[in-house]
Amino acid sequence: MGIADLLRGVAGQGEFGVWLGRLDGVPVFRHDAERTHYAASTMKLPVAIAMLRKVEAGELSLGQPVTVHNDFASAAGGRFGVNPAEDEAPATWTRMGEPVELSWLATEMITNSSNLATDLVLEQTGVDAANAVLAEHGSGASVVRRGIDDAAAQAAGISNLMSPADLAAVLVALGNDKSAGGEYVRDLLAGNTWNGEIPALLPAGTRVEHKNGWDLRIRHDGGIVRPDDAEPFVLVVCTTSELPDAEAQKLIAEIAAEAWSHRHDLEAIR
Repeated sequence: MGIADLLRGVAGQGEFGVWLGRLDGVPVFRHDAERTHYAASTMKLPVAIAMLRKVEAGELSLGQPVTVHNDFASAAGGRFGVNPAEDEAPATWTRMGEPVELSWLATEMITNSSNLATDLVLEQTGVDAANAVLAEHGSGASVVRRGIDDAAAQAAGISNLMSPADLAAVLVALGNDKSAGGEYVRDLLAGNTWNGEIPALLPAGTRVEHKNGWDLRIRHDGGIVRPDDAEPFVLVVCTTSELPDAEAQKLIAEIAAEAWSHRHDLEAIR
């Protein structure tokens, strides 16, 4: 079953966006790729890239200590805290009040998708620096405007948005980044411990440098897939739908499996 067939199978059940192409940035398959979705944890990728840019500029250090806390400035004014019940990565919470290295927080943010670690890193980089990553590579429609769980900002309409095309553009740029910082971020993505989407139906051991995100009605994944026997390819699937979460994950996994089956001639997916 082709990608278009898989998408026809969920027509009318929500919004589904796909971008597929190689590291030259030329898409071979697009479906509603410019439409934005609530970003969920996909926003953690531009945060990580912004962090490494500041490290390379000498403004931050991977070894610098950051005291773990749960009190942050809201984009709407005032303060907010991360909801521990909605953070599925517990390690950062066990270090409350302790200094930890920025690199440790970066790993928790990307490989375990910690919300608390994300807001701690974002506090170091600043929202503007993370948004600048998207602005540089994307269309301008995708934005990072607030931290995770900033409820007052969300209520005020200040949200983080991501389109498949813009996330793909960031991944293409990252995949072509030969700097030490680029390699560092790619290794963080390759260590992702949440692998129920793009990697799920691929051969065991396949390197997938990806960042996913999920929330109520939301299930996204975007990454660089590196087959041993073909050129790398970039796949992003964003879903905002009424599908049961497991079905949304399955859809993304099946789209990735279809792309994999065409890895030697990706253009045939047209």
